[in-house]
Amino acid sequence: MRPNDLSEIHTLTLFKKMDENNFAAIIQAAYLQNFPAQVQLANEGDDADFLFFVIEGCVELFAAANGREATMAMVGPSESFILAAVLKDAPYLMSARTTEKSRVLMIPAQNIRDAFEKDEAFARTIILELAECYRTVIKDYKNLKLRTAVERLANRLLEFHCEQEETGVIELPYDKKRLAALLGMTPENLSRAFLTLKPYGVIVRGSKITLNDMKGLITLAKPNQLIDRHTK
Repeated sequence: MRPNDLSEIHTLTLFKKMDENNFAAIIQAAYLQNFPAQVQLANEGDDADFLFFVIEGCVELFAAANGREATMAMVGPSESFILAAVLKDAPYLMSARTTEKSRVLMIPAQNIRDAFEKDEAFARTIILELAECYRTVIKDYKNLKLRTAVERLANRLLEFHCEQEETGVIELPYDKKRLAALLGMTPENLSRAFLTLKPYGVIVRGSKITLNDMKGLITLAKPNQLIDRHTK
């Protein structure tokens, strides 16, 4: 890896507080590679050989059973995935594939486990990362259990709006099929949910969404700080 690559990697949250020698050891066998879209990086059920970080681009985590497939999460820049499987030396519970041209860091799982045993600061950061992942799963589960499909969609649009400078116009970061899967809907149900939101000022033109009545949308969505990331 080039020196500027190493500097960029060292700024990732997981590595910021690591001892320099331990960081050097963890990264010596790592790979930083560019992948085109639709490259499968990990297979559900395989042993966890690597910890992955998305440096640029986007990776879809998905699972399959009984002839059905579902998107479980979308991973963006500076985020890692499949950390729990790496620490437990357990099989991947999800598969992973790029959705666009992506730059991905892959660190051998054994290097991660060795550093976890030796570096207290690194271990504490990993524990906090796993705690945050657990809380995210609980929030997603509450979202699915306690809200209608329309309410879930309304809150996801508010989340995108918060992430995209709050101009009243948002661009869906991925296609509607993946959005439907993340929200626990079929694509047909997602289309009906968008129609239901039309009286609340939601105008859909392909991947571009205009929000003309923020007050009305918020009233319908009922954001909750114990569920939603976009609440302030």
